[in-house]
Amino acid sequence: MALTEDAVREQLKNVIDPELFVNIVDLGLIYEVNFEDVADSEDKKVLINMTMTSPACPAGPQLIGGVNQYVSQMEGVSEVDVKIVMDPPWSPDRMTEDARDQLGIF
Repeated sequence: MALTEDAVREQLKNVIDPELFVNIVDLGLIYEVNFEDVADSEDKKVLINMTMTSPACPAGPQLIGGVNQYVSQMEGVSEVDVKIVMDPPWSPDRMTEDARDQLGIF
């Protein structure tokens, strides 16, 4: 399978927020997925910009670890670089309908 943004986002659905019990993609925590070439390799460096539900999110280290773990397992990935961004700030508007249903937000 080709290494694409959609494939990475699908893999990131395995990372579950331990407080909300919803995956980080459906929560809208993943802002950008980009790729960089790696010298002398067909593999790619995966660059991920993500946010947290709040600046002081206690689950932050666990979520970052999960992102690194799952994406680094993908074929064609040489390295994963996760950057936490707070602009724009996360809001419930970023959630998918599935996440809203799981959390009982209508």
